[in-house]
Amino acid sequence: MTPDTVIGFARSAIEITLLLSLPMLAVSLVVGVVLSVLQAATQIQEATLTFVPKIVAMFVALILAFPWLMDKMIVFTRDLMLNLPQYIR
Repeated sequence: MTPDTVIGFARSAIEITLLLSLPMLAVSLVVGVVLSVLQAATQIQEATLTFVPKIVAMFVALILAFPWLMDKMIVFTRDLMLNLPQYIR
């Protein structure tokens, strides 16, 4: 294996990790902003008021995005395994 191959693996792994985490992070961001606006409007400053809805929203996003996430992971793993003989040379 050449250093370029290893760097390519690392880059692909980082890209797929960022892509897979995007739905949950985006939902968390949107819910956080909405709840922050509500907190500012009502002047209720409670930490658990933002934490619990974010966790629930992220869990719902994970369940909804799970088929897509699994498809991406399966494609990445399958491509890695199928091309493994070429990488060894």
